[in-house]
Amino acid sequence: MPRDTSAPLAPTPPAVLNFTPEAGEVTSPAYGTAFKGIALVLLVLAGAWAWQMHQWNLQQAAPQPVFWLLAPWGLMAYTVWFVITGTTRLNGQFLEQSWMWRKRVELNNLAYAKVIRIGGLDWLIAPRLYTKSFGGKLIIFYAADAAMLAEFKRLELALTELRNDP
Repeated sequence: MPRDTSAPLAPTPPAVLNFTPEAGEVTSPAYGTAFKGIALVLLVLAGAWAWQMHQWNLQQAAPQPVFWLLAPWGLMAYTVWFVITGTTRLNGQFLEQSWMWRKRVELNNLAYAKVIRIGGLDWLIAPRLYTKSFGGKLIIFYAADAAMLAEFKRLELALTELRNDP
């Protein structure tokens, strides 16, 4: 029997996603105004509670260090800062969000994308785009602007169509 000496076939690389937002590059706040307001109100209330606990602590016979009140509030304030200042950017090459760390995924590395939102509750539960790269990395992007959410949906549909095309 003759042996087949031909080289084994290399796996076919995935099709490349060609996606461009309709407006070119789109930028949006990551969170809506109501969500930011709720975060700020909770931060202020937590600060008032911590202050009240500190005043009570000073009246005790053996006051405890104030660090245990300030550290959690500081972490909360740090998070709220990024909720307020966070922005999401989408163009033809990548999707990126500013956060405590930069979240970024190249569009040609997207294996999966899904928009998650609860109708009527966008003000409370921030709409998001779940993405998964070919390497298996899951990154979640938030957006508050209707134009960005529409582009998220277009991206999801374009990616689904590309991955399901035989």
